[in-house]
Amino acid sequence: MESGHTVGYLSDLLVIADPTTLAREAAERFTQIAEEAVARCGRFTVALAGGSTPKGLYSLLAAEPYCTRLPWQNTHVFWGDERAVPPAHPDSNFGMAATILLNRVPIPADQVHRMQAEQADLDAAAGEYQAEIARTLAAQPSDEPPAFDLILLGLGTDGHTASLFPYTQALRETARWVVPNYIPELKTTRLTLTIPILNRGATILFLVSGAEKASVLQAVLQGPADPKRLPAQLIRPVAGRLVWLVDQAAASRLSDKAP
Repeated sequence: MESGHTVGYLSDLLVIADPTTLAREAAERFTQIAEEAVARCGRFTVALAGGSTPKGLYSLLAAEPYCTRLPWQNTHVFWGDERAVPPAHPDSNFGMAATILLNRVPIPADQVHRMQAEQADLDAAAGEYQAEIARTLAAQPSDEPPAFDLILLGLGTDGHTASLFPYTQALRETARWVVPNYIPELKTTRLTLTIPILNRGATILFLVSGAEKASVLQAVLQGPADPKRLPAQLIRPVAGRLVWLVDQAAASRLSDKAP
């Protein structure tokens, strides 16, 4: 680990040497948060990220020592977003996590809560997912969003996180926890958690890897506030902790001083 310092409100930045070491650091944190949550309240709730960066983490969690250490019988898995494809499709965030991680560990099937984004009515699917979150986390869908113990997020080269893309409708959502979000550049609609529930996370963990992320990471963390263009800037936990785990390549444009 090369450095660690504050980068903003309730936010920590840790620069890790390379993607392999980043995945190991993320696995340690994932496991510690899970163990602490189960010790505290008997269960662990996590929202997983899609994309390529978390794959190394998921592979580690499926192997020793993490697969034995993790309290799978007390774990509930959700997703931060999903593509509008069936679960077996190569682009499915659920499918990726299932193949690399969930099919290889003893988590009860009814504790894996996937977004059913293959449905024709994505607005209804979003409502169903909000209701499922509420049931599992003992909240009312009309109340303030509940807090996941851990939310994993990635960062796109355009500044998006989850499926909150620049200048899209979902950035303006203030009440619903889950919405369909049309992305003009991709000519597709995805399901995504919204800022109100993401910012309730007890720990929000960004995983950012690769030189292609250096410019946008610098803009998000050290550039001027422009959240419509850089939606990741909207992630500011209400009462939780925000941690950025980034590898050296992704951090290459960051100044040494915290902003």
